[in-house]
Amino acid sequence: MGIGFATRLLDFIAPRLCVVCGKRLSPSEEYVCGTCLLHLPRTGFHNKPFDNIMAQMFWGQMPTERATALFFYKPDTDTSKIIMSLKYNNNPGIGVAMGRIMASEVSASGFFDGIDVIMPVPLAKQRLRQRGYNQSEMLAQGISEITGINIDKTTIIRTAFKESQTRLRRRERMENASTLFALNGNGENLSGKHILLVDDVATTGATLIACASAMKDIKNVKFSVITLGFTHS
Repeated sequence: MGIGFATRLLDFIAPRLCVVCGKRLSPSEEYVCGTCLLHLPRTGFHNKPFDNIMAQMFWGQMPTERATALFFYKPDTDTSKIIMSLKYNNNPGIGVAMGRIMASEVSASGFFDGIDVIMPVPLAKQRLRQRGYNQSEMLAQGISEITGINIDKTTIIRTAFKESQTRLRRRERMENASTLFALNGNGENLSGKHILLVDDVATTGATLIACASAMKDIKNVKFSVITLGFTHS
């Protein structure tokens, strides 16, 4: 479908800018220009989803099938502006757009084959009130639009609000996240299911592991993981 006159007119009156480089977007571009998308430091983990440095974080911690992230995340870089815009600039739309991009790039590898449900990592109520949306849900929405896989936003709840994980070391992250989540009900609807956990950034995997741990009593459940960014220490 072509770009409508109204869209072109709006872009002329109030130009949209790339969140990475700040240059004007063309009518067909969303949030990130084609040049910046091309130069994202992609992980390529979906090409070896069973055994990569991200997947290895979850070995022995949760029944993991596959793991991938779109790009390597490093604070205070141009690329990090995508995450910052999503989390702190009241910009939920970029999450949906990046979710679609992730899913489109990963689909050809068969990464989504056999996955039954998409589960975004829940956000604490206090943080949700502050931000107005759950950034992981926005990513999940974009993934769902491409894959057609349903989203589950109710089975797991966040039970506590603790300090940000950003400045914590690995052991501190694991301890901080260990009691963050709980089942909302008995989880029988997930028995035997392959769940795709979605989060914005994975650093130690502590939050994702804690989320999966809340489902440890559900029979025959298994997990795959996808995040927008991956911090390689």
